[in-house]
Amino acid sequence: MAGRRSAPELNGSADLSPEMVKTSLLHLDSKNPRLQQAGQDADESEVLEILWREYSVDEVAMSIAENGFFPHEPLFVTEEDSRLVVIEGNRRLAAVRLLCDLDLREQLRATGLPKISERKADELRTLPVIRCQRQDVWQYVGFKHVNGPQVWNSLAKAEYIAWVRNDLKTDLRDIARTIGDRHQTVARLYRAYMALKQAEANEVYHREWRVRKHFSFSHLYTGLDYPGIREFTGIAPVEPPKERPVPKTKLQQFGELCVWLWGDRTRTKGPVVRSQNPDLRRLDEALLSRDGLAALRANFDLDTAVSISRGDTVLFRESLVTAKKALQDARGKVVTGFEGERDLLEDSGQIVEIAVALKEDMVKISQHPRRRSRSRRNS
Repeated sequence: MAGRRSAPELNGSADLSPEMVKTSLLHLDSKNPRLQQAGQDADESEVLEILWREYSVDEVAMSIAENGFFPHEPLFVTEEDSRLVVIEGNRRLAAVRLLCDLDLREQLRATGLPKISERKADELRTLPVIRCQRQDVWQYVGFKHVNGPQVWNSLAKAEYIAWVRNDLKTDLRDIARTIGDRHQTVARLYRAYMALKQAEANEVYHREWRVRKHFSFSHLYTGLDYPGIREFTGIAPVEPPKERPVPKTKLQQFGELCVWLWGDRTRTKGPVVRSQNPDLRRLDEALLSRDGLAALRANFDLDTAVSISRGDTVLFRESLVTAKKALQDARGKVVTGFEGERDLLEDSGQIVEIAVALKEDMVKISQHPRRRSRSRRNS
């Protein structure tokens, strides 16, 4: 990450003077990058439910119930479709609504929130806001949530970067410089997000198809730097940035990659990547081999696909090296670890028999290299 910087100033067109506005006139923002799963046509009840379920609104509500709403932290609002939409401060607005509306708590099953006095409820019926335009505050909001004290997850960061790049026509280098992050990181997030949007637009994969509740977007933006994954999807390096980074001829393969990363509940297929480390690199290794790719497409698990991709020659060498090291480790512990157990003596005898038989097989094969080559060609 880049070194910490102070937050950028708001654009001069924004009036920094807060005003008190009735809470009932304020609306949650479905375009908020935290809420990309709701869709921009989501109604406020859907937005509120996601905020409550996934973004610790209860912690914000507890703080407001105890300390009140801090007037020096106003909400930023913009007027859209004759409504005042909160573009910065959605969690705080959601917390205030839940504190003041017991019926709303019941609908969301928002248990455990404290009851507040009528006096505190009256205080929360108006909130400090600053009116502005989205384009006036993108630098401030972006710095705060992409590389600042209130960090979004990687998908929310990527969606925000894509909005500034595509809608506000801002160069990725300027975005990176403003929000205090490396250009390479911003470009990688943008590339991965636009690839995902391209997949959804072409119906080859939707993030709603994922098997797990958590959407591990980082699997994609990290994996697109790996050679096997990049070759399989045809996605070029991050420069120059493209709004459609997946070649048309590779869209179906990109959809396959998404299934291996996140699964597909519509087809009852789980992901092969269970954790980013080490599974993502192992997936990349499998994709570098035609046999490994065939194994993945045949629904073999990742361990099997990687083994098939390596081939018997590599696996044989690895097995021999592993066995040698294990025996060396065992010999180093024999004085302190062996107490005369008969079963261990029997195991060591079987190991000797296996080792002798293995060496005999290897000697025979080494004496007939042509036969070995022929058998390989015929296998």
